Amino acid sequence: MRKTLQIKVGEVTIGGGAPVRVQSMTKTDTEEWKSTLDQIKELADAGCEIIRIAVPRKSVLPSFEKIVKNSPIPVIADIHYDWRLAVEAAERGAHGLRINPGNIGEAWKVEKIIDAARKAEIPIRIGVNSGSLPAHILKNYGSATSDGMVEAALEYVKFFESLEFRNIKLSLKASDVKRTVEAYRKISKLVPYPLHVGITEAGTLLTGTVKSSVGIGILLSEGIGDTIRVSLAAPPIYEVKVGWEILKSLGLRKKGVELIACPTCGRLEVDLLPIVDEIEKRLEVLEVPMKIAIMGCVVNGPGEAREADIGLACGRGVGVIFEKGKIVERVEETEMVERFLGRVYKLAEKMKKNERNS
Repeated sequence: MRKTLQIKVGEVTIGGGAPVRVQSMTKTDTEEWKSTLDQIKELADAGCEIIRIAVPRKSVLPSFEKIVKNSPIPVIADIHYDWRLAVEAAERGAHGLRINPGNIGEAWKVEKIIDAARKAEIPIRIGVNSGSLPAHILKNYGSATSDGMVEAALEYVKFFESLEFRNIKLSLKASDVKRTVEAYRKISKLVPYPLHVGITEAGTLLTGTVKSSVGIGILLSEGIGDTIRVSLAAPPIYEVKVGWEILKSLGLRKKGVELIACPTCGRLEVDLLPIVDEIEKRLEVLEVPMKIAIMGCVVNGPGEAREADIGLACGRGVGVIFEKGKIVERVEETEMVERFLGRVYKLAEKMKKNERNS
C-alpha cells in the first residue's frame, strides 16, 4: 500500500496506513435536511464512512448545519464556483471541504477557503475533473489528457503548499478508466498526499459498477487510493455496497458476508437464483466477516467451495450444508433455506464471540 501523509475527516483517519475508506454522496436536496439525514443514516448502516453533501446555494446552509450536527458519520461540503459557500460551510461545522480550484476563480478566493479550513482545522479535497480543467491546460495539451489533469493538480498543490496548508487530499477523475488510472499512477509518484479514487460519472448501476470496479480495482491493487467512491446513476446505497465488494474482493477490508455463488448451468436441478437472492438479502444484516457459498450441485458443491466458512449445495429434493468443505447436514429442499440460515446465524455468533475473546 502506498504510504501517504495522514489526515482526519472528523474522527475518520485517511492515509498513512489507515484502511481504505468507503465514501458516498447524498442525492437528496440538501435543503430537505430530514430526508438528507435519513439517507445518510441508511448509508452509514450499510458501511458508508464519509458522506459528501452538495452545497449549491446559500439557502441550504442552515439545513447543512443541522445535518452536520446530527449525522452519524463525517460530512464533507461539496462546493463549486462560490468561495463564500465553502467559508460558511466550514464555519457551520463541515468536517471537510471538496473544491475544484479551477472553478472557484481568482487565487484570492481559494486563499479565503484555505484560511477558513485552517481556522476550522479541517481538510480540503482538491478535486480535478477532466471536464473542468483550466483553459491554459486544455490549450497546452489539446484536450483533457491524463498529463493535463496531473499538471493541474500539481499547480493547485503548489499553491496550497505556498500558503503552508498541507491538510489536503487529491482526486483526479475522468469518466473513462484509462485516463483515470493513468492520472492516478502519475500523481501517486509525485505527491505524498492521500488520494480519493473513483471514475466520475461512471454510468448506470450495471455499466457504472463495471467501470468503477475495473478502475478502482486496478488502482487499489497497485496500492493507490485511500478513499473510494463508486459514482453511480442509481440510489447511493448501491455505491456503498459496490465499494465494499471491491475492497473485500481485494482483501483490503472485511465486513459482512462474502457470497460465493454458482453461476448456474444445465446441470442444475433446482431454481437456484431465487434461493441465492433470498439468502443474500436476509444476510445483509450480518457484520461479521464470513465467506458463504451457495452451489447448485450436491456432488461438486462442497469441493468447489472448500474455503467457504459455510455453504449450501442444492440438488433435486435435497440440499447439503457444509462447513470448510465437509458435509455437516442433509436437509429436505423445502427446509434447506431456513435450516441453512439458522446455521449461518449460529456460526456468526460463534465467530463474533471468538473475535471478542482473541
